[in-house]
Amino acid sequence: MLDVALSAGISPETLRKIESGRVATPAFPTVAAIAVELGLSLDEIWQRIGRPEDERLPSGRELTGVAAR
Repeated sequence: MLDVALSAGISPETLRKIESGRVATPAFPTVAAIAVELGLSLDEIWQRIGRPEDERLPSGRELTGVAAR
């Protein structure tokens, strides 16, 4: 973990906080840097953390009650 954090340009403590969920929304450049160090694409990361289809946020139409025409 130390090597990944330092190579990504973040502190080991920041990486620990991200891993444990204490940083709910890490900055995009931080996620991208960690991905590079782990040999993952951003698409792979999204697939791993993406919510299941039934938990996704509703579309704008569903929020406003406007039916599609």
